[in-house]
Amino acid sequence: MPGPSRGRPARRPLSVRPSAPKRRRGGNSRVRLAVGRLLLVGALLAAGVKLVQVQGFQAEALSAQAEQQRATPIDIPAARGSILDRNGNQLAFSVEARALYAVPRLMRQEWAKALERDPDIGSFENRIADIAAFVEQTLGKEVAGQKTDRDTVLAKLSQDTTYVELADNVDPGKAAIITDKYFNIGSEYRAVRVYPNGELASNIIGAANWRKDKEPPATQGLLGLEISEDNLLAGSKGRRVVDTMQGNDDVVIPGPGRSRELAAATPGKSLELTLDIDTQYALQRMVTGYTAETAARSGSAVVLDARTGEILAMANDKTFDPNQFGKADEDHLRNAAVSAVFEPGSVNKVVTAAAAVEDGIHQPDSVLGVDGSIRVSDRVIRDAVPHPRQDMTFTGVFAKSSNVGTLMTAQEVGEDRYAEMLTRFGLGKRTQSGLPGEEAGYVPPRNQWSGSTFGNLPIGQGLSMNLLQMTGMYQAIANDGVRVPPRIIRAEVSADGARRVKQPPEGVRVVSPETAKTVRDMFRAVVQRSTSDPDQTGTGPSAALPGYQVSGKTGTAQQVDPKCGCYSHSQYWITFAGIFPADNPRFVVGIVLDNPTVGDQSAAPLFHDIASYLSQRYQVPMSAEQSPVVPLILKP
Repeated sequence: MPGPSRGRPARRPLSVRPSAPKRRRGGNSRVRLAVGRLLLVGALLAAGVKLVQVQGFQAEALSAQAEQQRATPIDIPAARGSILDRNGNQLAFSVEARALYAVPRLMRQEWAKALERDPDIGSFENRIADIAAFVEQTLGKEVAGQKTDRDTVLAKLSQDTTYVELADNVDPGKAAIITDKYFNIGSEYRAVRVYPNGELASNIIGAANWRKDKEPPATQGLLGLEISEDNLLAGSKGRRVVDTMQGNDDVVIPGPGRSRELAAATPGKSLELTLDIDTQYALQRMVTGYTAETAARSGSAVVLDARTGEILAMANDKTFDPNQFGKADEDHLRNAAVSAVFEPGSVNKVVTAAAAVEDGIHQPDSVLGVDGSIRVSDRVIRDAVPHPRQDMTFTGVFAKSSNVGTLMTAQEVGEDRYAEMLTRFGLGKRTQSGLPGEEAGYVPPRNQWSGSTFGNLPIGQGLSMNLLQMTGMYQAIANDGVRVPPRIIRAEVSADGARRVKQPPEGVRVVSPETAKTVRDMFRAVVQRSTSDPDQTGTGPSAALPGYQVSGKTGTAQQVDPKCGCYSHSQYWITFAGIFPADNPRFVVGIVLDNPTVGDQSAAPLFHDIASYLSQRYQVPMSAEQSPVVPLILKP
């Protein structure tokens, strides 16, 4: 064999060793599985121990705790909207308040447990004595007519009961001071409805108060616009979850973390009315004073905007304080201007005048030979003042309020046409003013008229209406023949201030503009006064206002005597409807008095006072020309 190469070292022979065995992956998996099993067994053992502990040793305590409380979903009341006049003055609004309450039985139980943990905290009696003293210190000895002195509060907290109210209508800031210091004194939301002007416009606004029996407890309308517009004012309720006493879901357990809001409440909208608070105040004062002065049983008046039909003021002599409405009787609570109906008397003669002018039957200076009486079917109707046959101008028929002349004209108009005009003037139907409690009045259906019916209706008897309807008739004459149904709500205002104007109702054409102006001019003679010849003086001269043209109509209607079902000869409805100024109408005023017995038994002086106020309040320019004195009775 050849030997090693020269010059190279000899190689060491390689040593041969056995290779190390490879680790198997399956071994690690088995270890992890074993560890996991051990952990699972441990967890199950721990859970079992806990279960034994809960069901065995702690079962009684946990059961008692579960019986004490439960999570209950309840509704959240929304903030109620306000009621405002046309200029934003508040007529009704809500003030947030709180009711303070406690759960004495639970308080005593929880204090006993705390006392076991810390015997140095003092007795339960000392605890509630401290609370009672602090309540008196914070609230004083009385809140909203409720006693909140230390002894009264301590007596309530000492009761063995699940709920006791400590005070209602508490200022939220003061309530927070108490509940922040003592977590086991609860605080419930309240809202106090406030009427800052007392009796002013109360027959319109109505009343509302906090109702605990409502679900959820909230302010609820009870009268007037407060109830008719309750849904709009009330808003939409929210939702929250609270901890309550088991078996009594009305009792919310006081303390932090006991309430969770789910959905916020949506505040109600506010109502902006057509009323002007200053005009309302003046009208209410004048109506109340004049009703007392004339010894009338009641009195009401309405002021309308001649163009829009908006109710600027509406007053009754009988009102109430909505802050204490429970003390008022039914007569004071109702809005007589729309809920009381009456026979209007001669104020209704405007229907005959308008129909005759519109149909071209007569002109203002047309002459009628008027007797002292007229027979209609089986009835004989006379003028109020006996007189022989005399020549009267058509204007004079209404200025002197001749029943005979009016019925003569109505017969020329015709029954069917006259019935149509009653409908156009809006009689026999509610005005849809937005005022609750409005009566429709009564107009006998045309197919039920008897022979004598047409002897009553044209002179304002045999039909009935409310004061707002009566005033609306003259609004049509003031507004160039278009009757705009009256309204009380001007706009809705959202909580964010967004204002949505309520569109006025569509007007109804009653007569032409020319006819309306002619009737206005004719009815100026009602208030004219002739110093030289009393026969040329109208029936309502005391309604005149120097410097202004006034158009209007007096009315005296016999009341029905309930004893005989016949017309009384001693009790009357006294009415007046007027347009001011007549040459440029801005206001329409309606007045009704129930049987005044003192003075000249006329509503004309009250109209004068109202017109005088309106001229100053709204700075009405004087008429360019004074009303002419026109002939009423022609003499040979």
